[in-house]
Amino acid sequence: MKTLGRVALAVLVIVAIVVLIFVGNVVAGMRSHARATGTISGLRLRAPVQILRDDRGVPHVIAGNEHDLFFAQGYVEGSDRLYQMDTLRRYILGELAEVYGPHALSADETERAVPVRAMVQTQWQRLPARSREILGAFSDGVNAAMEREPLPVEFRILSYRPAPWTPRDSLAVAMVTVLDLIDDWDAVARRDAAYRRGGMALLDARFPFTDPCYDAPVLAGLAHAAPGPLCRRRVADLERHLADARPPIGSNEWAAGANRTLQHRALLANDPHLALQMPGVWYLLDLRAPGFHVAGATLPGCPAIVLGHNERVAWGATDGTVTSLSAFLPPAHLDPSGWHTERFSVRFGRETTRRYYRTDREFGTPTAVGRFVLVHWNAYTDPTTPAQTFIDLNRARSIEAATAVLARFPGPTQNFVVADTSGRVAYQLAGQIPDDPVRGRWLHPAGDLTRDYPAIPFARMPRVAPSRDAVVWTANNKMYPGEYPFPMSPQFAPPYRAYRIAQLLRARRTYDVPYFAAMQMDALSLPERELARDVAPMLRSRDASLAAELAGWNGVMDGDSTTATIVESLRLNLTHRTTGRVPTLLMQPISARALRAAPLTSPEPWRVAGAVPVLHALSSLGINFLDGTTLPGYGDALTLHVQYPGYGQSFRAVWDVGNWDAGGITLPQGESGEIASTHYTDQAQAWIAGRLWPLPFSDAAVQRTAATREMLTP
Repeated sequence: MKTLGRVALAVLVIVAIVVLIFVGNVVAGMRSHARATGTISGLRLRAPVQILRDDRGVPHVIAGNEHDLFFAQGYVEGSDRLYQMDTLRRYILGELAEVYGPHALSADETERAVPVRAMVQTQWQRLPARSREILGAFSDGVNAAMEREPLPVEFRILSYRPAPWTPRDSLAVAMVTVLDLIDDWDAVARRDAAYRRGGMALLDARFPFTDPCYDAPVLAGLAHAAPGPLCRRRVADLERHLADARPPIGSNEWAAGANRTLQHRALLANDPHLALQMPGVWYLLDLRAPGFHVAGATLPGCPAIVLGHNERVAWGATDGTVTSLSAFLPPAHLDPSGWHTERFSVRFGRETTRRYYRTDREFGTPTAVGRFVLVHWNAYTDPTTPAQTFIDLNRARSIEAATAVLARFPGPTQNFVVADTSGRVAYQLAGQIPDDPVRGRWLHPAGDLTRDYPAIPFARMPRVAPSRDAVVWTANNKMYPGEYPFPMSPQFAPPYRAYRIAQLLRARRTYDVPYFAAMQMDALSLPERELARDVAPMLRSRDASLAAELAGWNGVMDGDSTTATIVESLRLNLTHRTTGRVPTLLMQPISARALRAAPLTSPEPWRVAGAVPVLHALSSLGINFLDGTTLPGYGDALTLHVQYPGYGQSFRAVWDVGNWDAGGITLPQGESGEIASTHYTDQAQAWIAGRLWPLPFSDAAVQRTAATREMLTP
């Protein structure tokens, strides 16, 4: 017994020492972050590179050649966002279970249905030599940062080290956004289920093509968009459109030519709507080398700038919400040679396998409704990376040059607005849309598998020609009036944001940066105002005061408004959703009887009820100290200022084209992904206040605002 006691005591001491070492390691990680000053030498560079970080930690990289420029970009991204990059890589390749264990296995199995590793291998082989050199230099920079900078605390918590970064990893990370933005097989299968259950009537009711009361197509021109007054209709018609079962998707963008601005320069605004998370989706950069100067936002793990501007051209994008692929019911017998086995390594568990179906023409996947389908998708049969488009777009010197680049864009299909220093602006839909008459409304029968649906020609895609007088906008809505010669989409995003953009653009003849920035903070919800006014008469017999409050509500989802909280609960009940601290007022479709019977509570102001926490991925494991600043309720899923649990504006940018030091871009939280950095959440208060943070571009502005200086040397 004494021996057993001594053994037990020894084990406890060893465990205690291990725990203390682990805790000490984590605490050390919490206090360390990448360097931003001094000289780092012995790198695979051809000449020294300067990295000047401004007051919010954004790197301004100045190099003597493009190889060194992209090496340095990889170095700063690897220094600030390494854990995020590794997680994205593991997610898209289906390798999360190697770190997170069995509970991540189902996510891995889902991701492996799309053979991203094989697709990016083909993408890599097709790239021109110059782009391969860029990706190679970027990867070398990431790996140099791994070797020389402290590992982020997440690696210490999870007790693993990331594998070296490769050029193909950057192509894989780019595929995360591709799969996030397409109209995928799950969406097609949901529409197919409605169609098979109730025909076109149920399909149109569950998945309305658009809301014609608020259509504001850019091809109609501003003079014909958002004219008002709104069309009159029954509450049930509005309910049908508000009951959109999709999670809110999309982005906003608009631009005005020089003849429509106070400073007689083109203006362009863009705010993509993506996940609200820690760290944020975007990483800001200013990249400069001889013959190359570009600034804006990129996706961590990818070289070049995705959305932003160079010395002569600015561009923004919103998702096209168009048909992306064709999905088919499988034949009775699948080709036996099409089945392939994938192996999954599982931390704290056994290795497992799963079979997947793939041929040269299609791949098979289960869907959200449980049905197995076969998919024809150009990104699978003809793999081309979208990263090449953005590398080329960074070099464009005019709208015409940018349009020529966009003609080669493989997708996901995007609405691009472009402006240049000539004062002109333009709109162009770009990406490959299959000329498929079904357009994703339902699943093709197996007999259609032998058919091909080539992409709609770029020359036939919607566009607005470059002009100094043009005003263009999109918000994932139907971009053309009436019908279009080609099948474009099974269901555009609801047009409420686009209509509001057009309203605000019609409200003035000329614009400036502050006006565009104020538009991005607009919190007026047109359909929810309509909803409030429609239901108010049904409440008069029960609560005349509340009925008057709803009837007189201005529609603004303002933080101080309790009416906004009530109306949001009405809308969420229509879609059978609950969220945050919003009370559920109704438990059945809107009717006078239901409203009279509904339990009405004293709601909190919208800043409380609609508050949105910004969470780190490890919060799902109960690790909360890495979470970001909670955003008070302001706006919702239907306002220009989009903010919804887990989702919202991922940056806000306004570019004063040619006067690049004016305007700016702001992130919801911060530039750094390391909690010890002062730039982890330092933009949050500016974000909440609607402040547009300048992004210095001229050499004088960069030098003047430099808060830290670092040198990378061979």
